[in-house]
Amino acid sequence: MGGAWRSLQIPSLICAIYLLLTFNNVYCFYLPGVAPEDFQKGDLLSVKVNKLTSTKTQLPYSFYSVPFCRPENIIDSRENLGEVLRGDRIENSPFAFKMREPEMCHVVCRLVLDDKTAKEFKEKIEDEYRVNMILDNLPLVVPVRRLEQEAPPAYQQGVYIGVKGQYAGSKDEKHFIHNHLTFTVKYHKDLQTDSARIVGFEVMPFSVKHEYDGKWADNTRLTTCDPHAKRTVSNSNSPQEVEANQEIIFTYDVEFQESDVKWASRWDAYLLMADDQIHWFSIVNSLMIVLFLSGMVAMIMLRTLYRDISKYNELETQEEAQEETGWKLVHSDVFRPPSNSDLLCVYVGTGVQFFCMMLVTMMFAVLGFLSPSNRGGLMTAMLLLWVFMGLFAGYSASRLYKMFKGTEWKKIALRTAFLFPATVFVIFFVLNALIWGQKSSGAVPFGTMFALVFLWFGISVPLVFVGSYIGFRKPTIEDPVKTNKIPRQIPEQAWYMNPIFSVLIGGILPFGAVFIELFFILTSIWLNQFYYLFGFLFIVFVILIVTCAEITIVLCYFQLCSEDYLWWWRSYLTSGSSALYLFLYATFYFFTKLDITKPVSGILYFGYMLIASYAFFVLTGTIGFYACFWFTRLIYSSVKID
Repeated sequence: MGGAWRSLQIPSLICAIYLLLTFNNVYCFYLPGVAPEDFQKGDLLSVKVNKLTSTKTQLPYSFYSVPFCRPENIIDSRENLGEVLRGDRIENSPFAFKMREPEMCHVVCRLVLDDKTAKEFKEKIEDEYRVNMILDNLPLVVPVRRLEQEAPPAYQQGVYIGVKGQYAGSKDEKHFIHNHLTFTVKYHKDLQTDSARIVGFEVMPFSVKHEYDGKWADNTRLTTCDPHAKRTVSNSNSPQEVEANQEIIFTYDVEFQESDVKWASRWDAYLLMADDQIHWFSIVNSLMIVLFLSGMVAMIMLRTLYRDISKYNELETQEEAQEETGWKLVHSDVFRPPSNSDLLCVYVGTGVQFFCMMLVTMMFAVLGFLSPSNRGGLMTAMLLLWVFMGLFAGYSASRLYKMFKGTEWKKIALRTAFLFPATVFVIFFVLNALIWGQKSSGAVPFGTMFALVFLWFGISVPLVFVGSYIGFRKPTIEDPVKTNKIPRQIPEQAWYMNPIFSVLIGGILPFGAVFIELFFILTSIWLNQFYYLFGFLFIVFVILIVTCAEITIVLCYFQLCSEDYLWWWRSYLTSGSSALYLFLYATFYFFTKLDITKPVSGILYFGYMLIASYAFFVLTGTIGFYACFWFTRLIYSSVKID
């Protein structure tokens, strides 16, 4: 028995440690997913614009919702499902370059602001909105120097529309717009063909009050920025203020810079994380938790259960024997179906669906198939996998339901197909209505909403029913011991065995195993930063599974030793309570790291984090339940009940 347990327990730890030792680069490589494009000198480079984003409001807007310079015809690019849900709106722009042909002070357009347009620009500058552009599928970034001089620069996604500031000697705060952009296009040259591939797209923004002689005409030459006189913009000493009746002239420079970076590695600089030591610390910290729990479980299995299965050692004291037979006393009640068993089956089935989705998604990401160049790919993959994993949800729910002597498998399939998705859909619909009210591009259009409903009703629901049908046709899972007709009375429990207390204690360690990585995930989502550390994330996911399983087994054993046989729901809630700590941490993150002031943005944040916490509850609860289910069946089937 002890050897069998060790053989089951050790592989999970070896797996995590093996990953630690063999992943020299745990950031994870990626398969670009698109064919590289070669450009000859003079080829046209079309810059596309994406949504305007702000970490203060979390409400994206389309680029042309603000009166920027426009091309003659605005053409929308086709977005995938994930891009639409992210609020991406990719369109053409008036910015156009020629490959390896630098330009200086190219005039895009001239605007004269009225009260309405001035107000729109001021609001966006106040809310710190950024302009996002794309060239050859690379996002526009602003290089930011790190404190360490030799360290490579960090990259900020997008360029701020403008800034707030004061004139020298004045206390009045003004709004200044970035109306001059200095682009740097980095390319890797093929020496044999003289063609080149784009490997970087950077920008430095400036605010300049452009001046010119005479009246404005299409061929007017600026005095503040003149390519003929080699006069360039290098600072914002004379900034362009945003006020009604002000004239704003938008200009740009573009320079081309040869780079040693190859096309396949062009995302590496974007995805570079300078604080990878924190991730290693997180994993080592989590492994310590796992080792501690593994020791606890091994002690229970070897010291206690092994002796019991060996029909007890005669040298045991009476006190030890009494302690070790506590869990044996409830053998006739331990497999008694719980109250609300139907609901438990539904939640277990949904958790299996989540677990399968997360596992497959993580494997694809680690293998490099979810490229950062494929915007929305991760969300699209997760949605589609969730839909198709409905088969496993129905199967596991109906198997458990049949074990509880249930007969109406269609009812359990229906509830499994609708309970969790319907709850999430209602919250999502309310949040989407709020986004619609703000006229944000983040609002999901009717066509996409219809596609989501079709995926749910057209694919997920039928697959849940198919899985339930298959699961219900399988033989009933037999209990290893018989159950008495009359329930045994549960003795009064010690204060530390109180269900609420033990459930809340049980959620601390699984949350502790993931909370450092959770910080980086929240930063990626809400502060618009790159995250592609799926190697680290996969290790943390494995540690989360092991931690949830072990803490539930330990607390389940203590509960059974106290002659409390109501373990079904408690095993689910013990590890599932980590979701409560996740939501509390999200609340802490909101007040300490984010600068959200608008009520609508706050509602969006807590609404989405509520959905994430609910999903985390279902996932971790199911892991804990199955661990405890396996544990109880193992110990009661391995001992001889007198």
